[in-house]
Amino acid sequence: MAANERMSKRDATRRENEARILAAAEKVFAEAGFGGATMQLIADMAGLPKANLHYYFATKEELYRKVVQQIFEIWLHAADSFDNAPGPVEAIGAYIDAKMEISRRHPFGSKVWASEVMHGAPVIQDYLETTLREWTKGRADLIQRWIDEGKMAPVDPRHLLYMLWATTQHYADFGHQIETLNGGKPLTDRQWKAAKDSVKTIILRGIGAI
Repeated sequence: MAANERMSKRDATRRENEARILAAAEKVFAEAGFGGATMQLIADMAGLPKANLHYYFATKEELYRKVVQQIFEIWLHAADSFDNAPGPVEAIGAYIDAKMEISRRHPFGSKVWASEVMHGAPVIQDYLETTLREWTKGRADLIQRWIDEGKMAPVDPRHLLYMLWATTQHYADFGHQIETLNGGKPLTDRQWKAAKDSVKTIILRGIGAI
């Protein structure tokens, strides 16, 4: 086997193991919290020896920060729709679609973030004070530009962003409540589409964009 092929296989194994660990960690941290989670619990959930966990992540805090960073980066990527959109209909509509799909695919990551922030962000306060603050200002400035151009109603951009976060992440953070009200069953593909369409219509009409 050529050296490049061996390296490629090692890289693939590493990526696969890291993905398994992060998926398991999301679930354990969401259900047990940072204090109740242990590396052994996460290793068991991932189906890997505990020693493997420490090979990839030396401490529980390092792994926790990676889980938080991952969901945060996924959310930031969802806002790429703002960058080249001609106006709020396209940008906010695509953002709602993306954020609700993230809530569907990564419910545990969203719950970890929510729990962390509700406890005063003891581990990720630096994210809030730097990356999130800068991101929020940039998107708020863009929303204000659309307001000034007459493309939407004059609303407070920051409160609009807070509403978007709260609404889209509700489908992850309160997923059990939604399932209960849905007869104890997860939303189907058709119901998810209906939910996205409803949220977009309510918000875009509310801000006078449609």
